[in-house]
Amino acid sequence: MNGAPPDGRMVEIAPGLLRWTAPHPDWQPAPVGSAEDWGPIVGSVLYEQPHVVALIDPLLPTQGRDGFLLRWLDGRVAGRAVSILTTIRWHRRDREELAERYKPNTTKAWNAVPAGVTPRPLRGAGETMYWLPAVATLVAGDRLIVTEDEGLQLCPQSWLEDVHVNRPGLAELLAPLLELPIERVLVSHGEPVLHDGRAALARAIAEARA
Repeated sequence: MNGAPPDGRMVEIAPGLLRWTAPHPDWQPAPVGSAEDWGPIVGSVLYEQPHVVALIDPLLPTQGRDGFLLRWLDGRVAGRAVSILTTIRWHRRDREELAERYKPNTTKAWNAVPAGVTPRPLRGAGETMYWLPAVATLVAGDRLIVTEDEGLQLCPQSWLEDVHVNRPGLAELLAPLLELPIERVLVSHGEPVLHDGRAALARAIAEARA
């Protein structure tokens, strides 16, 4: 899963739903299959609604972090309240800096879930995913990943060493999400799934159960 970082990108996936990528400052090459085997580029999500902007697992790039991206974020926020959501404890990333930046806009930025965003906790797997029903999008942290060869899949077993489930157990926790009309799955590691997200999730669950 290690590899050279591609150019950072900001993509508007649906009206008001954007994803950007940035190099993770703590990334180092690691043995294939180990718990530290994850790619150097990670994704962050911005979801804007009329009165609030949600930032999910936001990471600012090290290079130019005080420049274009922050100005771009300021423009998208446009004085609205900001909610900074974290899927998994490893993804606290730049939430403290951004909470301080947007403190004048809101009374409580960290993990204040706004209307229009539904938390879907995976109890025992150490993660909360977020369902955005208006754009039929599931936002995942580490428990779902995308690889070039396999597409959407559950994370490797090595990533579950510090929680209470294995991959088949994680599949069972994810199965209720198949009740949702998922069109898109936005992951932190790998490219986003932009079409037929429910079918992709069903395949990933079936593979982990096998």
